[in-house]
Amino acid sequence: MTEASPLDPQVPFYVAGHRGLVGGAIWRALESRGFSDLIGRSSTELDLRVRSDVFDFFSQTRPRHVVLAAAKVGGILANSAYPVDFLSENLRIQTNVMDAALEFGTERFLFLGSSCIYPKLAPQPIREDSLLTGHLEPTNDAYAIAKIAGILGVQAVRRQYGKPWISAMPTNLYGPGDNFSPTGSHVLPALIRRYDEAKASGVPTVENWGTGSPRREFLHVDDMANACLHLMEHYDGPEQVNVGTGKDATIKEIAELVAEVVGFEGETRWDTSKPDGTPQKLLDVSKLREAGWEAQIGLREGLKSTVAWYREHVGSLREAG
Repeated sequence: MTEASPLDPQVPFYVAGHRGLVGGAIWRALESRGFSDLIGRSSTELDLRVRSDVFDFFSQTRPRHVVLAAAKVGGILANSAYPVDFLSENLRIQTNVMDAALEFGTERFLFLGSSCIYPKLAPQPIREDSLLTGHLEPTNDAYAIAKIAGILGVQAVRRQYGKPWISAMPTNLYGPGDNFSPTGSHVLPALIRRYDEAKASGVPTVENWGTGSPRREFLHVDDMANACLHLMEHYDGPEQVNVGTGKDATIKEIAELVAEVVGFEGETRWDTSKPDGTPQKLLDVSKLREAGWEAQIGLREGLKSTVAWYREHVGSLREAG
């Protein structure tokens, strides 16, 4: 690991996916730090799958710093049903943005991946060197392969051109701007919605899938944003860096905390006929700590702010969901 250097807050900084969960948090973090030339385009303004449009955009804006947080994402059902879409679209987005960034002089580049890049049966906690040591989870292997290709793309640029490009692999994220739709949300926003709706309607019980025994790690998206900027300034190495808290909890413990935070005082039941999924998925964050960063937002504190955001936006979320 080598030391990088401070980011220049005056030069053009492009956040690809600035309206998404992670990209939005990175945008907020940059604004709070006084970055004065932020560049963002919605997917309707710029389709990153169209190579000529991406090159035209980079030719016009010439960003010196780039965070690639844009991707086609989805849950288990979507990944299982549309593997061609997840592979093809993410490969095109990544290749187009990286090639254009290289062509037009982007100096600092952060590629954001996902912990699903690691083998399904990787030893816990999962170290960075577990990459490519075993079979992937079949339900999202197409998405994972695309993300692995992105990591290799960064490494290739480092080898061939010597640029300080890096990759970061986050654990499960949550926070303001998350997806709370009934069909598309992940476990934590799904729990928040379920318990909050039960409290609002006076339903006495909430039923969750499985036994509640699997262990999961959750990182607040604002912590993720700060970690990304810290890595861009303090880490310069070819290996991807895991970004997480280094701590996990059972789904049952997390559900109890969500119920407490939203004020639900009824009973929680567990449908043990439903699958539990992977018993544990925890990232080893030793490399991140060596780079000088640790998570600051505790799960209870993070849940409170996320529930507040959800309640403020619940009307429009329900219309969209």
